[in-house]
Amino acid sequence: MARTPEAPTGATPDSTPTKDGKGRPTPTRREKEDARKRPLVVNDRAERRRREREAANIQREKARIGMANGDERYLPTRDRGPQRRFIRDFVDARWSVGELMLPTIVLFFITSFVPLDVVVFTGFGLMWFVLIASLIDIVIASYVLKRRLEEKFGSADKGFRFYLGMRAIYFRQMRQPKPQVKRGDFPA
Repeated sequence: MARTPEAPTGATPDSTPTKDGKGRPTPTRREKEDARKRPLVVNDRAERRRREREAANIQREKARIGMANGDERYLPTRDRGPQRRFIRDFVDARWSVGELMLPTIVLFFITSFVPLDVVVFTGFGLMWFVLIASLIDIVIASYVLKRRLEEKFGSADKGFRFYLGMRAIYFRQMRQPKPQVKRGDFPA
């Protein structure tokens, strides 16, 4: 019986012969075992702390952005709720004398170091004038706000006057959550 010639090693009957070998040395048994070895429980404390710190930083940044944008999920308890949002919008939409309080106090401290009595008393008088004007402005705004809260929500939450006053004495740029309305654009 005639035998058909076999294809050379590494070749198929319809292809050309290929080069024998894999182009690298066979790994030893020790190399293969070392490659498979890994701990059952990773106990790298430094790596774990680094990952936890990164996760906490990401969460903190997300909360900071959410709070600045007025997202209810990230607001502290004192800032949550529809009435508090209404109060924030009310304060942010108007000019307040209280915004001048912090610069006036700084001016008072600067003038208190000047050795002239006229300058010291002027700074002192200006500070008291702005303080009293701020209180009057907050009292008037609280009456207007109370009427609007009762029209819209039926009643006013306890502590709305304090919340109004504390927000009114900050610079607009320093308020948290950030103002969501422009001055003069208070929704009815």
